[in-house]
Amino acid sequence: MVAIQQGLREDGLEVSMVKLCRWFGVARRTVYYRPTKAPPVVKPELAEPIKALIEEEPSFGYRTVAGLLGMNKNTVQRIFQLKGWQVRKRAVGNRPRIQALPSVATAPDQRWATDLCRVWGGRDGWLTLALVIDCHTRQFLGWQLSRSGRATTAAAALEQALLTATARLAVCLRRSCCARTMAWCSPAATTRAWCAATASSRSSSRHTARSRTAWSSASSAR
Repeated sequence: MVAIQQGLREDGLEVSMVKLCRWFGVARRTVYYRPTKAPPVVKPELAEPIKALIEEEPSFGYRTVAGLLGMNKNTVQRIFQLKGWQVRKRAVGNRPRIQALPSVATAPDQRWATDLCRVWGGRDGWLTLALVIDCHTRQFLGWQLSRSGRATTAAAALEQALLTATARLAVCLRRSCCARTMAWCSPAATTRAWCAATASSRSSSRHTARSRTAWSSASSAR
């Protein structure tokens, strides 16, 4: 409406705002209304426990803080934005990386994968779970649960996976040795071995007898 009034003024026509509102059927309060937005206010009873928690654990995000304090995550995120307490994200860009190859494992214990995740432990709070999985069998080989997500947690999970794989290898070797021993000690195997040894001894004795007969014939001919 103000723009129309200015256009008419430029053309040499002076029309009051009352007439313009009457002509277009618009209320004057709609034309004169100017929205005023008050600055956002953060309640101290909400901001103080959040600040105390993030000062103790600076790496916690708004979801973790909302879960620990039992607050609405949207409210906590809004307070984070207003106070500037959000955790800084990593810069997005083309960083040097190794060549990405498809993870394909054709046999067990050929390729393992590990990962960390956060789980809620009730009275113990948020816990860090480290897992080691076989990419071929999709079997969990080792895991470790701790309150701190340090490197020792992942190292303990990998150590447990190595122990599991070593024990499995030892069981396989023990089974193969037992199978060989049972096959050697079985009556059928013993009979087959005795028959083979008897046959070889008979053939060797016959060969020796033939050689002696030929030698004696040659001697008599001389």
